[in-house]
Amino acid sequence: MPLSEHEQRLLEQMERALYAEDPKFASALEGTGLRTYTRRRVYLAVAGFVVGIGLLMGGMVAQLIWLSVVGFLVMLGCAVLAVTGWRRGAMGHGAGPKAAPAPRRKANVMDRMEQRWQRRRDEHDGL
Repeated sequence: MPLSEHEQRLLEQMERALYAEDPKFASALEGTGLRTYTRRRVYLAVAGFVVGIGLLMGGMVAQLIWLSVVGFLVMLGCAVLAVTGWRRGAMGHGAGPKAAPAPRRKANVMDRMEQRWQRRRDEHDGL
């Protein structure tokens, strides 16, 4: 849900105040966003996938089926994490932060409700 103009102004004021008070801390916080979290998650999932391959192969060599099954499950889980993280990163972050378009249908419904409310208020005041 997009922020209102008032909320955006308040957020910008808070950001400016943070930069003014402690610019070193503010710049350190800049890099810790959803993009960094998603990238780290994908890297860990790839590393886990490699570990899963090792478990699978080790189970085959040692002829321990349960170890091979665990390795396969680790690979499967990490593949799912990597794909969902990759999709989330690709969809959520294009060329930069984008404002979500305001849904027109909801705005029209709200406008109609406000008009009805105003009409009822005017009729009530006129009586």
